[in-house]
Order: sequence, then C-alpha cells, then structure tokens
Amino acid sequence: MADRITANLPSRDFAATEAFYHRLGFRTDFRDDGWMILRRGALELEFFPHPGVDKWSSWFSACIRVDEVEALLAEWQQVGLSDDRTAIPRLTGIFKLQGAPRMFALVDEDGSLLRVLDNKDS
Repeated sequence: MADRITANLPSRDFAATEAFYHRLGFRTDFRDDGWMILRRGALELEFFPHPGVDKWSSWFSACIRVDEVEALLAEWQQVGLSDDRTAIPRLTGIFKLQGAPRMFALVDEDGSLLRVLDNKDS
C-alpha cells in the first residue's frame, strides 16, 4: 500500500453523515460508536463524533486531489446540492485561486469544507 494520509472530520450524527456521503458514492468501510471510515475508491474520509459542532462556524476542512475533477463534479451535481454560497450543505462549480490548482468545493451537513483539487493543474 502506498503512503497516504486521511482526513479526520467531525460528525454531529454518524447516521446522517453516512447517508449524506453515500449519496456522493462513498461506502462505509468501518463504523462503531467512536469512529467511522467512509471510502470511495482511493478516497477515504474518517469521522469522529462531535455532536456540538456548529455547522455555521466550523473550521474543519480537507483537500481531495483527483485526476478527473470535471467528472467528479458532474457526478456530485446530480445529487442536487445547493450552489447558494450561504447554504449548508452546498457544492460550488470549478474555480481557480491564484497559485492553486483548479478546484471545486463541497461543504457537508456539518459545515466541513472539502476542496476537490485537480491533479492535472498542480
């Protein structure tokens, strides 16, 4: 197995987090009362219980780097998440910040920000 790192993000409710990410193509790899691991191919997200996290002020985030950023965005857009900049959850379109690769962003139901970066633009 190659070296890797995985994100550890909060979840107010494992069942709700699990359902949200299942809609995005993730599957449950492990779950007990204190930890949950969701996987989508090589993409892995780990969650810890945090019932008091405020989704409006959450500062939790992770970067996901993929080769086919447009294809993943198109797939996730089919889920029907809002693109309103004030909504939680929400999904943006592709954008580029100075000095950074092209990306899109997903904010999950707990306010965690996932930046999905284009490997080809790094």
